[in-house]
Amino acid sequence: MSETPQFALPLLAAAQAQKHVTVNEALLRLDALAAMRFVAIDLSVPPTGAGEGDAYIVAQGATGDWSGNDGAIAVWANGGWLFVQPKIGWRGSDAATGRAVLFDGVDWLLDGAIASPGGAATLQRVLEIDHTLGAGATASVAGAIPSATQVLGITARVTTAISGTATAWSLGVAGSADRYGSGLGIGLNSYAAGLSGSPVSYYADTDLLLTAEGGTFAGGAIRLAVHLLAIRPPRAV
Repeated sequence: MSETPQFALPLLAAAQAQKHVTVNEALLRLDALAAMRFVAIDLSVPPTGAGEGDAYIVAQGATGDWSGNDGAIAVWANGGWLFVQPKIGWRGSDAATGRAVLFDGVDWLLDGAIASPGGAATLQRVLEIDHTLGAGATASVAGAIPSATQVLGITARVTTAISGTATAWSLGVAGSADRYGSGLGIGLNSYAAGLSGSPVSYYADTDLLLTAEGGTFAGGAIRLAVHLLAIRPPRAV
C-alpha cells in the first residue's frame, strides 16, 4: 500500500530517499482535508495566486490543470495541484459564506445535512438579513422566507436601537403578526428567538412582518435570521 485509504496520504517506502518530501506532502493534504474549508466551491478554471494549502472544489467542466478532475478537491501544495477524490459523507465549508457543503457520492450539496444513496437530500440553512427600519407602524422584509421550505424558527438581534414611540415590537408574517415573538425589546442587542412550535411549511416566498407595539417606528436596524429546512428529490436517472 503506497497511500492511506481515507485521505490518500502518501506513505514512506522502505529505505526511501528524501523522506521529507513525502512527509510534507502528507502533512499538507492532512492540513487541508482534516477540517475542510474551501476557498471556493464553484470554480472550473484553476485560480492564480493560490496560497499554500488552499483547497477548492473543482466544478463541472474543469479546464487547464484541473481538467478531468470534476468534483475533486484540489489543494495547492509545493507549487502544484494535488487532487483528492471525496468519499460519500465528506463535509466542509465554503470560506466565503460559511455555508456547509456535503458530498453525496456524485455532487457537492450546498447546505447539505444528510443525503441518501440515490441523491435525495435534506438541506439545512440559516438565511441572515439586515433590515433598516423606516417610519411607520409596520415594516415588511420582502421574500425573507423562500418558497418550498419548512421554518424551524426565526431569530433576530437589534443592531441599532429602535427609535420612535413604540415600546416593543412583534415578529411574524401576514395573518400571524406575532408568530415568532411579541413584546420584543427595542434597545441595542435586544433579541428574539422565536420557534415555530410545530415547524411551518411555506409554499411561496413570504415576507416577514415587523409590527410596532404601543406606537410607531422611526428608525433602527434589526438583523434577522431564518432557520429552515428544504428537501431535494433523488437525482435523475
